[in-house]
Amino acid sequence: MTALIMLVVIGLAVLVLTGIVIGVVDSAQRRAWRRIAAERRVSWEQRRQPRGPRRYHVDAWADEDTD
Repeated sequence: MTALIMLVVIGLAVLVLTGIVIGVVDSAQRRAWRRIAAERRVSWEQRRQPRGPRRYHVDAWADEDTD
């Protein structure tokens, strides 16, 4: 019975330590991930900008949308 209790306690301790390690590593990498996300956002916004003359496309489902 004591061995079973020790196994549960050790298992919980491993889970807690794993959570702490993951939290520390994640917080250390947060700045790098935010920088990467910002670079990707700028790249995406540049791809979304229209090139050439502006063309408007109306895709209306109802008559009141085309007035």
